[in-house]
Amino acid sequence: MASRILIAGGSGQLAIALAEAAASRSLDAQRVGRPTLDFDRPSSIAEVFQSSVPWLVINAAAYTAVDAAEDDADAASRANRDGPAELAQLCETASIPLIHVSTDYVFDGTKGAPYVESDPTSPQGVYGATKLAGEQAVATACTRSIILRTSWVYSPFGKNFVRTMLAVGHKNPRLRVVADQRGCPTSAPDLADAIIGIAAQLADGGWQNHYGGVYHAAGTGETTWHGLAIATFAAASRHGMTPPAVDPITTGQWPTKARRPPDSRLDCGKLDATFGLRLPPWRDGLDRTVDAIYAGTISGV
Repeated sequence: MASRILIAGGSGQLAIALAEAAASRSLDAQRVGRPTLDFDRPSSIAEVFQSSVPWLVINAAAYTAVDAAEDDADAASRANRDGPAELAQLCETASIPLIHVSTDYVFDGTKGAPYVESDPTSPQGVYGATKLAGEQAVATACTRSIILRTSWVYSPFGKNFVRTMLAVGHKNPRLRVVADQRGCPTSAPDLADAIIGIAAQLADGGWQNHYGGVYHAAGTGETTWHGLAIATFAAASRHGMTPPAVDPITTGQWPTKARRPPDSRLDCGKLDATFGLRLPPWRDGLDRTVDAIYAGTISGV
């Protein structure tokens, strides 16, 4: 068996966290992104795959600009469906597993309870629709595929809600944040630890047929965007930040081009039942993230 894990996703927050998590377990991982691995250039996918000779591929690459996707469906489809489909076919030909990361946006958010993997999907925008198409393409092409739906991902680096809140909170004494959308905030390092935990089980025991399929993998617990903002500032206050006032508003008061699911909570019991993995409480991941941001520098957040 080859010894390398190929991580697609370049400088994305999850890909970076995956490389760090793999290193912490002494697993050889190669993190590749644009321009070397570019889903807009299909030939590059096979080139990287052949040079890497991986025993496992983790796809953390995606078009994640939810609103921009409404105006550029072709680009979103190439990144979220076509590229993953090509990776899946390469993995199938090589008889190796693929772990593919998807999203809670495949649901419309109207269930009123946490979603399980078998619930009907109904994406409400281009981003969610192309991610769902990617799930289907991966599952069809690769018999050894594990698809992980996650939600509300943030980390100490990159562009994400927590870093945005800290940046605007330092400049403004009062903010308005949507309070009628519910979900499960997920720390990228916590998600990466879970994914690499799956990789470690595959490395130790090999592929088992019951591993294949869709799983939900998100931070334990739930909140709203408003709740996440309040918790972010509470964590930052331990580092001397004076929190701004945060006013709750409705989705209607903050219009966006793409509709967001109002309640995209994910039930992650299947991941626990199959792999014995459960992500930590989202507040714990948030505290570690804010601590890491302040341990670096708050400027440029």
